[in-house]
Amino acid sequence: MSASPPAMRLQHLKSLAPGIMLALLIALAATFLSEHYGAPVMLFALLLGMAFHFLWDEPRSAAGIDFASRSLLRLGVGLLGARITFEEIGALGFGPILLVLASVVATIGFGLLMARLFRRHWTFGILTGGAVAICGASAALAISAVLPNRPEREKDTLFTVIAVTGLSTIAMIIYPILFAALGFDDREIGVMIGATIHDVAQVVGAGYAVSDVAGDTATFVKLLRVALLPIVVISIMLFARRGEGAKGLSLPSFVVLFAALVVLNSLGFIPTTVAALLSELSRWLLVVAIAALGVKTALKDMFALGAGHINVVVTITLFLMMLALGLSLLL
Repeated sequence: MSASPPAMRLQHLKSLAPGIMLALLIALAATFLSEHYGAPVMLFALLLGMAFHFLWDEPRSAAGIDFASRSLLRLGVGLLGARITFEEIGALGFGPILLVLASVVATIGFGLLMARLFRRHWTFGILTGGAVAICGASAALAISAVLPNRPEREKDTLFTVIAVTGLSTIAMIIYPILFAALGFDDREIGVMIGATIHDVAQVVGAGYAVSDVAGDTATFVKLLRVALLPIVVISIMLFARRGEGAKGLSLPSFVVLFAALVVLNSLGFIPTTVAALLSELSRWLLVVAIAALGVKTALKDMFALGAGHINVVVTITLFLMMLALGLSLLL
C-alpha cells in the first residue's frame, strides 16, 4: 500500500531538514560575526558556506541545501517587493531599463561571436551568452531546453551552470569594491551590480553588502533582466528552428510575487508593520540561501572542464561588465 499524500509530504520535509538546518546554522553564525565585527553578513554567509562544501556530497544534506539555495532564495527575493514602491522605481528613470535591454541583446550576440572565435559550437555561444546576460544558472537550464539536441548539450549546460555560478561568486566580492573605487554612489552601484552579476543570489548578496539602497536597486535591475527570460527563450527556440519546448514558458513565480507586493505596497495596502515583518523574513531567507549557495560552490570544478570553454564565459562576463560601464556613463 502506497503512503498517503500527507505522509509523503512529511517524509519529503524530513529529507530536506538536515540541509536546511545546516544552512540556517551557517546563517546564524554569519549574522553573529557580522553584528560583532561589522562585515557584510552576506559575505560571511557565503565564505562560511564554502568552508562546508564537503557536506554538499553528503546525501542526507544535499536535498535541503539545494532547496534552500533555490526555493528559499526565490521566496526571499519575491518578498523584497514589500519594501519597494513605484516612487522608488520611478526615481531610477529610463536609464536602467535601456541599459538592461541593450546589454541582454548585445551580450547574447557577443556570445555567438566568442563561440566562433574559440571554435565552439554556436549553441554554446547562445547558451553562455544567455546565461551571462539574464540570470545565470536558471537561464542556462531554460535555454538548454530549447536548443538542438546534440551529444555535447548536457556537458555544455553543466559547464555553463558551474562557470556562471563561480564567476558570480567572484563578482559578488569584487564588483562592489570596483564600482565604489570608480566613484559611484550606492544607487549607481546597485544599478551596476544588478546589470552585470549573473545569478540572483549573488546580486542580492553583493547589493545588500553595500547598503539597503544598493540592494533594493540591484534587485530591481536584476529582476528586469529575469523578466526578459521567457522572451529570450522563445526567440532562441525560433532561431534554432525547433517547434517544441515553448509550453509552460512564463515569468518565474518569484518575479510575479515581487511585482505583486510592489503594487500592493505602492497602493498602501500593506501596513508598515507587515512590510517590516516581510522585509525581515526576506533578509533571513536570503542569508540562509546565500549560505546554502556557498556550500554548493566549488570553483575548482569550473577550471577542470576545459580552457576553451572557460575563455568564452570569462570573456562574455568581462564584455557585459565593460558594456554596462560604458552605457551607464552614457545614460
